Amino acid sequence: MAVLPASPLFLLYVGVFLIAALTCFASLTRLHHITDSDTRQGLWALLLTSGGWAAAHVGFLVSPTTSLKLGWYTLGLVLGLAAVGAWLYFCSAYTGRTYHRNPTYRRLAIAVYIALVAVKVTNPLHREYFTTTVVATPFPHLSVYTGPLHWTAMGLSYALAFVGYFMLLELFTQIDLDTRALFALVGITGLPVVLDLVGYTTPYLIDITYEPLGVAVFAVGVAFVYIDQFEAVQLAAERDTPVIALDVDNYIRDTNRAALTLFPEIDGAEGAHLETSLPQVADCLDSDNPILKVQQEGSTRYYRVTETPYGTVKSGLGRTIVLTDVTDRERYREELERQNERLEQFASLVSHDLRNPLNVATGRFELLREEVVMAADNENAEAVERALTRMDDLINQILTLAREGQPVEQWDAVSLSSVAKGSWEMVETDTAELRVDDDLAFKADPARLKRLFENLFRNALDHGGPDVTVTVGALSDKPGFYVFDDGPGIPEGDGDSVFEPGYTTREEGTGFGLAIVAEMVTAHGWTIQVTESETGGARFEILGVESVA
Repeated sequence: MAVLPASPLFLLYVGVFLIAALTCFASLTRLHHITDSDTRQGLWALLLTSGGWAAAHVGFLVSPTTSLKLGWYTLGLVLGLAAVGAWLYFCSAYTGRTYHRNPTYRRLAIAVYIALVAVKVTNPLHREYFTTTVVATPFPHLSVYTGPLHWTAMGLSYALAFVGYFMLLELFTQIDLDTRALFALVGITGLPVVLDLVGYTTPYLIDITYEPLGVAVFAVGVAFVYIDQFEAVQLAAERDTPVIALDVDNYIRDTNRAALTLFPEIDGAEGAHLETSLPQVADCLDSDNPILKVQQEGSTRYYRVTETPYGTVKSGLGRTIVLTDVTDRERYREELERQNERLEQFASLVSHDLRNPLNVATGRFELLREEVVMAADNENAEAVERALTRMDDLINQILTLAREGQPVEQWDAVSLSSVAKGSWEMVETDTAELRVDDDLAFKADPARLKRLFENLFRNALDHGGPDVTVTVGALSDKPGFYVFDDGPGIPEGDGDSVFEPGYTTREEGTGFGLAIVAEMVTAHGWTIQVTESETGGARFEILGVESVA
């Protein structure tokens, strides 16, 4: 085997696999244009292992000694098996699945790979994977005869490769964009199987794996010819979301079915300019608030318009326009604005139309007390004074309820421990005690959060007495914090009512304290629930806070 054959077919084999290797390696320089990092990593690994696989075939063909040929062939087996794993990683990432990130699948794949590699590299000991002999057709070469372990590994590899094909083809059939070119590229990667069968069953081709040739064609197609369409398909993977693909000059290249349903006027508008065909979308992209209102079937729907660049610097960076339905959120926002307007009107009514007559009545009552000699224990006078004072308290509480329900606009990082201790100092606590179990950093409106704690502390003092102990801490199993006391707790059956305006168990209470707390919690976008503490008191849990490092 020291003298290399000089037949044209031999030179063709060497040239084809050498070109395949160089093509795969050259394509690696183009992958930085792919925006999705997982897809880019998977394709990078596929091209690297396939290029190395093809290069190992070249080494197998041109090596002058049998031992070198066997070394190159074994290296090709190892790299070929790695290429299967890279193929699955790429297919999972490109189609939007998460199999490639699943720790269990990754550990299983590594274990299977190590086991099969061990079988391949120890073949000289057991010779169950392959044996070799020198043959003269179609040119003098070292022919490989595969054993039962080879067919086991090959069957597993083909099955896994088919899973990858299925993921890609399923995506292509579900996407409304034109994917015929990508269909063809994926199909070409499977064609070398035919060459494998011919090489195994006939003397016309040598018995060697030809898969690197298909991957090389796929690499050229994706990295050099169809990279724009390759990315556009991935970006349009959400079938129910309208997607419009534009070229570098904002001319429409493609649309999916959801976009045509939303905008029937662009059916057949490929090649038309976006500003001409959909001026409202173009204007939305240039605005600070990219929310598009669309009249659809007699109702108004709202879409957030976003854009994602794709393509290469050389070919030009096109854009994919994605319209995400945010109708529910926008309707909620509009309803919230209407509610806030009504609350402001109500607060104005309470503040002026009710407080003014109350102030007049209070002033006249004080004058009456000065002008008329009243007994110190006059029950009627005391009752009138209590009623006027209670009405003033109620008006203040109603105004507070309306004010605290406004959505939070200014968020700052706060410390649970610092805010709780600062709020405690603002409350008349007598001999009561505050305990802070542990701290939590999260985002909130500091002033409103301080008032929230003050209301909870006053509630504990009002019901638990001057010696109550209040404990504050961070929840361990979910994002949030708790406040509980060792007082008498919430009466049985009243858990759902404590946050309603007017609920109180004390004759002198207004019933707005916990309602105001609930409004402040809701204004932050959090939720609050009440349970019984371990000591039998009331335990309030505030959930949904956004913690910060």
